[in-house]
Amino acid sequence: MELIFGTHNNNKLIEIHKLLPSSYMLKSLTDLNYDSEIEETGLTLEENALIKARTIFNTFKKDCFADDSGLEVSALGGKPGVFSARYAGNHRNAEDNTQKILREMKGITDRQAQFRTVIALIVGGTEYLFEGIIKGEISNSPLGQNGFGYDPIFIPEKQPLTFAQLTLYEKNKISHRSRAFEKLVEFLKR
Repeated sequence: MELIFGTHNNNKLIEIHKLLPSSYMLKSLTDLNYDSEIEETGLTLEENALIKARTIFNTFKKDCFADDSGLEVSALGGKPGVFSARYAGNHRNAEDNTQKILREMKGITDRQAQFRTVIALIVGGTEYLFEGIIKGEISNSPLGQNGFGYDPIFIPEKQPLTFAQLTLYEKNKISHRSRAFEKLVEFLKR
């Protein structure tokens, strides 16, 4: 079955491709030479995932899915949330975003946070949503070289290491994206 993943993010593509059963042929927006920017104008992860999935479905008329993820920090009232990619500005710099979180968390003892992913799937014109959450906490400084985004400052529950200190395999077993994707794959198997 061919399935379009509405992303240009190669890190996400690699992460998801490893989880997808071999019976699925996964295509990215890059594979389809789709270069248009999809404006993420939603105020929630659900809205943004649906905006992206609807755009791709309407363009290619093929089954597709898109995701939106966010880091939600308790002490910051759930920020950066839906604005995670552009928290430090529209230039979308992961290092700047990470440093902004660390500055805002300076001196705060409640470091609870969660990563949340919402996947919007469109199959035959019908829309479905799948959510994955991993709870954890914010470290005091960036640790590790793996992963991307906020991975160097997020320590997942029941782990002594940040996402960036884990291998891709280790991260995929527990990540918010993999939890949402497992729900998607279970749905597709029915």
